[in-house]
Amino acid sequence: MALLLTGATVIDGVSEEGVSDRAILTENGRIVAIGRAADLSIPADTETIDFSGKFIIPGLLNANVHLLVSALLETLIRYEGRYEELITEAAQVALKSGMTTVFDTWGPRGPLMAVRDRIDRGLVPGSRIRCAGNIIGFEGPFSDDFNKRIPGVGSTHFVDRVNATWVENTGRHLMWLTPEAVGEEVRTYLGRGIDFVKYASNEHGGSSAGAFIQFSERTQRVIVEEAHRAGVTAQAHAQSVEGLRMAIEAGCDLIQHCNMTGPTEIPRETLELFAQGNCGAVVFPLTDNGLNILKESISDYEWTIWKASDTNVRNLISSGATILLANDGGILAPEVMKEPMIKGTWNGLPEDEGLGRLATGHFVWLRAMEEKGMSPMALLHAATRNIAEAYQVDDDLGTLEAGKVADMVVLDEDPLQSAKNYQSIHAVIKDGAVVDLDALPEQALLTADLPPALEEEAHYKEFLHHGERLPGCPSCMNGHH
Repeated sequence: MALLLTGATVIDGVSEEGVSDRAILTENGRIVAIGRAADLSIPADTETIDFSGKFIIPGLLNANVHLLVSALLETLIRYEGRYEELITEAAQVALKSGMTTVFDTWGPRGPLMAVRDRIDRGLVPGSRIRCAGNIIGFEGPFSDDFNKRIPGVGSTHFVDRVNATWVENTGRHLMWLTPEAVGEEVRTYLGRGIDFVKYASNEHGGSSAGAFIQFSERTQRVIVEEAHRAGVTAQAHAQSVEGLRMAIEAGCDLIQHCNMTGPTEIPRETLELFAQGNCGAVVFPLTDNGLNILKESISDYEWTIWKASDTNVRNLISSGATILLANDGGILAPEVMKEPMIKGTWNGLPEDEGLGRLATGHFVWLRAMEEKGMSPMALLHAATRNIAEAYQVDDDLGTLEAGKVADMVVLDEDPLQSAKNYQSIHAVIKDGAVVDLDALPEQALLTADLPPALEEEAHYKEFLHHGERLPGCPSCMNGHH
């Protein structure tokens, strides 16, 4: 079935500006031609949609989401055996928000791949998923790397089964091995069908706030080489200036949350490595208002980290680094979002400032980066073309050109005039078909409201509220900050 979109201003991600009154012809899920409608050869049975006054951009991409980020004890018990349903719900929320492709950089490999394949076959609607499975070198959700409170609370049987679902052969035991032996384990994991490799250059959270180096320089190079030998990209989780430098020099194609380097700003020579090489810089920014709100609820030490991260973003922009949109986007269980102590973290920011929200965080990212000096076209590239190039899928995705997959977002307002206009979504088109946005998500689980209060709750008299503040990472509920 052919589809003709007429009358809109097309911002294709290739030209320096949008072109008004253009038509886009698609067939069999790909773009056939872009031009004036009168100049195109239109098949007889083509469906035509008039988007006069609208703006068409490439489908948005997100370089770092976690479609099953709510890896908490009660969530994983409640939905045991139903992880694919949670991932499907999240993929549909992402699609409804204009993200036609997302890259899941940490999660349970098997369920992620199963949903990925169903979406690819057209069996269910959802954002196109590409996934890494576990982060090479990290243990599972119920471990010191993430939520160390659970072992000893949950049964050993359940805790071990959950951790195994995430980790398989890629956990901390690799830290004991030679680079060659780590390469063999990575090769085995690649053979299970992941789309790209993500490994730990730095640890995750813990008592040192991510400062410890996870793998040696030799081992990091071997991991990257194994990924490239398999024809996929490699990326690193970095949280210190040395971990960042090591990951760039190891040959990573992109580095996640590279602006988060503790209280230390990225040195000039490392900024130059980004600008000179082919390594994508994935950044997690907050708006100025979001930073001001957060500052009121965090410690002075934490504020030095956020202040350095903000300076790093601004310096990465001015350095000429290739910047990618990402936000750790996920859906936390509604009971977690109601937890009073989460309000003291970046996940507890108001909806319009909450970077980590899957449905809206990418809009926060665009507004934040506009504030920090990114040009309108650079913002579009960061959300589309740059991500496709870094993940090496730009033959199909990232721009609107003849021959590419017909993924598009139709906006009511011009995104080149203001970043807030990305939220004016009028329609989403994926694989050449208009998405029924009102039908998504098809099954509300984590996006559903909490059930009504029990009658007994009205009579309950609480003795004391206690407990440590939840940490900043949405999946790192270890009680430390």
